[in-house]
Amino acid sequence: MQHRFISCIFLSQSIQFMASTQAQLSTSLKLHNMLSCRHSLVPHPIISTFPSRTSIDYSSKARSNTTVIAVNAQATPEAVNFAPGTPIRPTSILVVGSTGTLGRQIVRRALDEGYDVRCLVRPRPMPADFLRDWGATVVNADLSKPETIPATLVGIHTIIDCATGRPEEPIKKVDWEGKVALIQCAKAMGIKKYVFFSIHNCDKHPEVPLMEIKHCTEKFLHNSGLDHITIRLCGFMQGLIGQYAVPILEEKSVWGTDAPTRIAYMDTQDIARLTFIALRNPNLTRKLLTFAGPRAWTTQEVITLCERLAGQDANVTTVPVSILRFTRQLMRLFEWTNDVADRLAFSEVLSSDTVFSTTMSETYQLLGVDAKDISTLEKYLQDYFTNILKKLKDLKAQSKQTDIYF
Repeated sequence: MQHRFISCIFLSQSIQFMASTQAQLSTSLKLHNMLSCRHSLVPHPIISTFPSRTSIDYSSKARSNTTVIAVNAQATPEAVNFAPGTPIRPTSILVVGSTGTLGRQIVRRALDEGYDVRCLVRPRPMPADFLRDWGATVVNADLSKPETIPATLVGIHTIIDCATGRPEEPIKKVDWEGKVALIQCAKAMGIKKYVFFSIHNCDKHPEVPLMEIKHCTEKFLHNSGLDHITIRLCGFMQGLIGQYAVPILEEKSVWGTDAPTRIAYMDTQDIARLTFIALRNPNLTRKLLTFAGPRAWTTQEVITLCERLAGQDANVTTVPVSILRFTRQLMRLFEWTNDVADRLAFSEVLSSDTVFSTTMSETYQLLGVDAKDISTLEKYLQDYFTNILKKLKDLKAQSKQTDIYF
């Protein structure tokens, strides 16, 4: 009974805390098209009662009226253990973005390794029942509504943040404003560790809103004082299935560009496995890691590999990079299409003469992992095509058995 009473106090105070910050977040957490980061020691009124050590300003200079976001994420020591006698288990984790390509693999891996997994999922018409079927606990919240966040953090030791905005949403809504609110809540409520997934080379492309937001979020997290690990990723092998493999099998058009971009795709199952190895290594706290696959591939090389494994040619439609640039500039002319232009900026980088890869030898050594245990793209796609072609063959055989001739 006492524990329930304490938990109620915890929830009540947490919700009051977020209610008082919601007005601040709605006016201050705004990011324009181009972001710049600078440090400041000005205490922020949101957490003015906490002893302040570090704060950070994020401002946009894209317009004449610069918007400044100053955040102090230092929390009181009492937030670490809010109630005596209710210690938080180190195995309790919250996965944000748990229904996504990477998030669901994080959940599966965590459950397999014995973690108590809670999944933050937005309220939706189609519930994420598969997460419950696996053994995870599902809680409803929305990063774009900060007042819904604190209750999901009660009893949590570690946050693993795989979330990103939906294609139809403004990039800043979830990837910046939502992440700022989540990190602030995590600090105020005494979360012990935070894992954040970012994009490789995000610091080298400030002209791309999504990549600049990821870089600024990295800095915001670093300056929050939370123990954290930032992991930059290059690309997912799973994304190639819908982009190339399925259209080739269905004899539909495969879209590509004429640019020699090379991406070191990685299996999300390997990413999940390496993530938990890093999480258990205390020497990697507050470190920046980059995960990349064994080899970087061009679009044409991936298509050729899929053609060979599928046993049929692809109907390739090539989009010149110049068309992407022109379309992005055109979208910038209208305020209601700015979000489309932002995403086209990211596509333009992926379609440029860029290599999204890095040497993994040092990372493998830090994690104690053998490079031979990392899946190659050839093996991943070969397994996919072998399984799918076998299923198609079985379906065809069953169809012939049910045919009736008169």
